[in-house]
Order: sequence, then structure tokens, then C-alpha cells
Amino acid sequence: MFERQRRTKILATLGPATDPPGVLEDLFRAGVNVVRLNFSHGDPSGQAKRAADVRAAAQRVGVEVGILADLPGPKIRIERFAEGKVHLKAGDRFDLIASTDAGPGDATQVGVSYLGLPQDVTAGDVLLLDDGLMQLQVVEVQGERIINTVLNDGPLSDRKGLNKQGGGLSLGALTERDKELIGIVAKIGVDFIAVSFCRNAQDMNDAREIAESHGCYAALVSKIERTEAIENLEEIVDASDVVMVARGDLGVEIGDAELPGLQKKIIKASLAQNKVVITATQMLQSMVESPIPTRAEVLDVANSVIDGTDAVMLSAETAAGAYPVKAVEAMARICLGAERQFQTETDFGASPRNLERADQAIAMATMFLSQHVGVRAIVAMTESGGTARYLSRFRASAPVFAVTRHDGARRQMALMRDVFPINFDSRGFTPREAARGSIRLLVEAGMLQAGDRVVFTSGEHMETHGATNTLRLLEVGEDGRASGLGDL
Repeated sequence: MFERQRRTKILATLGPATDPPGVLEDLFRAGVNVVRLNFSHGDPSGQAKRAADVRAAAQRVGVEVGILADLPGPKIRIERFAEGKVHLKAGDRFDLIASTDAGPGDATQVGVSYLGLPQDVTAGDVLLLDDGLMQLQVVEVQGERIINTVLNDGPLSDRKGLNKQGGGLSLGALTERDKELIGIVAKIGVDFIAVSFCRNAQDMNDAREIAESHGCYAALVSKIERTEAIENLEEIVDASDVVMVARGDLGVEIGDAELPGLQKKIIKASLAQNKVVITATQMLQSMVESPIPTRAEVLDVANSVIDGTDAVMLSAETAAGAYPVKAVEAMARICLGAERQFQTETDFGASPRNLERADQAIAMATMFLSQHVGVRAIVAMTESGGTARYLSRFRASAPVFAVTRHDGARRQMALMRDVFPINFDSRGFTPREAARGSIRLLVEAGMLQAGDRVVFTSGEHMETHGATNTLRLLEVGEDGRASGLGDL
């Protein structure tokens, strides 16, 4: 039965573990909706090949799969050690040198990639290396040299990441390399571009301007992983198409204790502005090596679903793990189980008033009708996917079949919770003909059957962006045609 289909979407990172023949097809059959190409690793030509493989595998399986390109961003790292690794002891002095001439590091000092770091720190600041496993406290800044005291014993190896506790680093989100990569991913034809370490709306606006200069209109994803991003959350969400709760670096900067509340805050802020939201980082981390998740991981994923996230993301679990397909299968089971355990009741009293767009008003009316009349499905004719996005924000019990002829729109809608993109070419049809044709297609696919009630939305003028202004209540007849309850 279709109501048992999973509504929450799964985003899976590609890597060496997904490259062998047949693995992509298995991932898509297991439930992957969007794949992530992490441009922090590998070379662009290798990622371009993966993108081509995704398109081919998705076509063989017969599913819509989006592609997300994740830009590296200004990840601050220490440089390399002469012997690849050192062991630091609490209380020892350890210097960071912000210079291209720092040379190989040792147990007393190492270079750092961000040359502006001395201007961003003062005595007393705590620097977190290797996701917080190694901590340094700044004692003094002498020119390009930052003198620190080691706060805990532990190993430190080449190219580990560096964060400042509490945030406050001034470097922008888009590096020169990121700007080059936007041009490359535009040629690849990705559906989403993720901006790492964004600080404010301007970072997102700059990325959009660069992408559009290359003729690329991919949806922009803001990765919330800096303290500054939390401070500017509302404006960043407004400037984004999609928001990602990037819990790795965010947890390092703000501390683990603050992370659960901020995750809920980011999800709530995104949904309030009708934006798609992804929850990411270490969701099933144990499955990098284990064929089953821990109970704590199951609860983590389920709570994200209950909070209202559109999608959950797998990183190393699929990119480099021993069980990439099992990780996706586990994620799908957990999402479906969480969705079964609760019913979202739309609070229409709290819904926005004075809607400026007709398609938003139609979406609200559609959800009110579907909830109070009881329908099997909502069928939305859409050009860009905007109507489907508004419909998905209301979290109705009925699935949303988003019907469009545009490949890019279907792939972007693959990330929206409750939305199932359908390929249908409505060119040359009147709205009524399009309704009959699309509903007949859904009947033939086994998604609707005789007697089902359906809310159908469209525009009076077909093939026009943002023109949805009509809804009809229909019933599927014995012959598979829509009829009866409306004016069709």
C-alpha cells in the first residue's frame, strides 16, 4: 500500500565504497534519493565520472536521483609533520605558525593553512584540533606565531582540522578554489550546491551569483556549521533553497551540550520559511564498520524525523564504510518506523496570513481540504517544483505526487519530504486534460485505484512558472479516469 512508503528522504555520500559495479543500483533500490559528491576529497574529474554513473544507474533502476556537490569551503587545517604524527602532552608548549615557510612540523610546532589566524585569536582562546580531540589554549601571539599550551594528552597527525571554540574566525565561506569548483559543477549539471562554513546571507548570495554566471540554477544548500551562522540564521535561511544541519564542525565550535537544541532550532527556522532541511553527520557512524546501527543512532535518526527534517544524510557510512547498502536499508527502516509512530496535525491557526503568492494560498487550501475531507493523494502539476515545496511544508497525511516534465525539477523535488516526483509531459494539454492524463498514469503505476479521492492542483495557464491557482476535488473512476466530485 502506498501509505507505507517512506516520506523522509535519504542523502548518501559517494566514495570508494560506492564505486564498484552494481553498488549504485543497489543503493537506489535500497532508498537513496539524492547523492552527495564531496569535493573536499578526490579530484573533479573523478567526481564528474561518479555523477555520470549516477545518471546512468538511476535511469536503469527507473528512479529520480538528485546530485549534490559539496564545496570544500575554508576548512582550516594544520600542515604536515616531518614524521606524519606527533604525541602531545598536557602542559607542553605547542606553536602554530601562520606562514607558507613554516616547514614540516614536530612535537613543538606546526604550520597552519589559514594565514590570518593570528589576527583572529587572543590570549585565552581555546583552539580545537581533530574535531576537538586535541585542545590548545592561546598564550600569546607573536607576529605569525601563535604560542599555545597543550590542554590534553594525545596524538596529532597531518592535516587535521582546526576550529576556534565559540567561533569568531573572520575568513569568508567561498575560497578561490570554491569559486573555480562552482564553474566545474555547473558543467557537470548538479542539482544542488552546498556552501560550507557560510557565515551570513551574503555568502549565499555570492555563491548564487557565481553559479548563475555559469548558467547554473542548482538549488543552494547552506551548511550551518559555524557560530556566526547561528547568529545570522534567519537571514541565511532566507537566502538559501536548502539548509543543512552540519553537526560535525558545529558541535566542535559550540560544544556537544548545545547541539541538540540548535538542531531543533535550525529545523524549525527552515520549515518556517518554507525551506527544505537536511540533518547530517555521524547519523549511523558505527555502520562504517558494523552491519547494524546502535540503539542510540536509531533514536538519533528517528528524532530528526519527528523534528520534521526533510532528509537525513549518510557520510562515511556509504562513502568509505564496509556496509554502504546496509546503512541505507537501516536508515530507510528507521525513517519509516518513526513516521508510523506519530501523526502530524497541521495547525492551520498558526499558518501564515496575508499570503502574497497564489500558489502558497492554493497549497494551504489543498492541505485544509485533504485533512478535513480525507483524500488518498494530492496531485500537483508544477513547472519548477515550487508548489510541491509549499505543499510539503504542511506535512499532510496524504502523499504529494508532483507532476512535471522537467528533469531538473523532479531531481530537486527528490529531496522534499512527502513529495514523490512523477514524469509527465503536459505540453499542449488543457488543465482538465492534464488532470485526466496524470491521474491515469498514477493508476497504471498502482499508486491510485478506483474510488480514491484526489486533490488536484494546477494553473489555468499550463507551462508557466508560479502560476498554480486552481484546485479540484476528484474521484478516480472504474476506468481510471478522474471524475465526479469536482468540475472535471
